[in-house]
Amino acid sequence: MTYWIVVIRLEDSRNSVSINPDFGNNPSSFIVDGREFIWTPNAWNAPSLGGVPLLAPWANRLDAESYNANGSRYLINSSLANLRFDAHHQPIHGLLLFASGWKTVRQDSSSVTNRLEFWRFPKWMAQFPFAHAIEMTHRLNGSTLEIETAVENLCDEPLPLSLGYHPYFQLTDSPRETWKVHIAARDRVGLSDKLVPTSERTPVASNPFALQGVSLDAVFTNLTGEAFVIEGKSQRLTVRFGPKYPVAIIYSPVNSSF
Repeated sequence: MTYWIVVIRLEDSRNSVSINPDFGNNPSSFIVDGREFIWTPNAWNAPSLGGVPLLAPWANRLDAESYNANGSRYLINSSLANLRFDAHHQPIHGLLLFASGWKTVRQDSSSVTNRLEFWRFPKWMAQFPFAHAIEMTHRLNGSTLEIETAVENLCDEPLPLSLGYHPYFQLTDSPRETWKVHIAARDRVGLSDKLVPTSERTPVASNPFALQGVSLDAVFTNLTGEAFVIEGKSQRLTVRFGPKYPVAIIYSPVNSSF
């Protein structure tokens, strides 16, 4: 069964973005001058990742089936079957990758804002018992796609939150092995053998660098504020982080096309 059905499309004369609120509010397509810059699997069935999925209420992986918040320890309940695990059985990428329940609250010709009321879903609240709502705005401005996220805390305690995005980008003018990448960060974070961050930091080396023969699953911090860049033969894609995103993870296995 294929789960993807595009229901919202923003477009101008040369560019478009397609979004499905019932599949994680995930953009499946970002076309600029007739070329697709978002990668998706050939057969997009849950739980496959692609597009620009939201990672919430936590991004990346937890180092155990529990976490500390506001002076208390909260346990993850794997029997609820709403978790995704990595190869080391660590909970990864939050709860909302393929979530339905997003409702459109504002829309015009160039933007759409969808809202998810997390607190209404008992199985999510069982894993993360902090009432909140998320509003995500996708905004198309020429060859730029902006994704803006607002989180409303509806509980009486501080809201522990570490959300992020997992965009899959592609260039279509050349193979991955010829692409060059510029990392807009000063430090690379050390990782354990389970890919959990350690206190180790090393300076980012040569920039830009070619992807040929390079496999990446790396964490970077101390961002410069400049754009991250992917360059092919003639195409150039840039990514800018908002000021409240202090960490970047770059994932690109050798045999991938993203």
